[in-house]
Amino acid sequence: MVGALRHKAMTLAGCMMLCTATTMAQDKVTADVGAELVSGYIWRGQDLGNISLQPSLSLSYKGWSLSGWGSVGFEKDDTKEFDLTLGYATGGFHVAVTDYWFNSGPGYFHYKAHNTAHVFEANVGYDFGFLSVNWYTNFAGNDGVNRDGDRAYSSYLALAAPFHLGGIDWTAEVGAVPWATSFYNATDDDPAGAGGFEVANVSIGAAKSLRITDRYALPLFARVTWNPATEGAYFVFGLRLF
Repeated sequence: MVGALRHKAMTLAGCMMLCTATTMAQDKVTADVGAELVSGYIWRGQDLGNISLQPSLSLSYKGWSLSGWGSVGFEKDDTKEFDLTLGYATGGFHVAVTDYWFNSGPGYFHYKAHNTAHVFEANVGYDFGFLSVNWYTNFAGNDGVNRDGDRAYSSYLALAAPFHLGGIDWTAEVGAVPWATSFYNATDDDPAGAGGFEVANVSIGAAKSLRITDRYALPLFARVTWNPATEGAYFVFGLRLF
């Protein structure tokens, strides 16, 4: 993942947009398939690509979920991504483990510590309804390093609050990197990345459905993101194709 980070202007190469398990307990297996088209791939304040198609597939049963998520850019040099997430949710509490993989490094079945494009991340969080809190930590794979060159166990803390305004649904989010790592906020001027606690993501997004027919409405969304640590600012528009 650090390899993909360096491949994309020394930003983070590891995205998944984490598919957090939020499935409530059910008595039967449920499945979902979808795809989104986005004008830019921005994840946790990191610029990971331009126009991208992002398919998803998931199964859930009694609070357990297994999901796959991918991203492929329209430009020839864009890194392709494939993520798998196993999670469990009960009430507002959820835990998950995600395997991120990018095609800019070793092949998919390379898992050695110093020869892999996989990054493994653990997530724990709680959704209070008015506020969701999530903590993410990389525990294996191609993680970033700290200022001493040691594995950073790169982590990310996110707070998100949904609200309704003007007839549409909004979400405000703040995300921070708690300690030094090259995995987050790396730039050409500072490839070492985050030097300590840094706010990496301040964003606000809105979503609504555009009525096409009596039976079909096209889900649309837009999001503005600022990264105070890298002085980056992004405006992304997207639609869910199905």
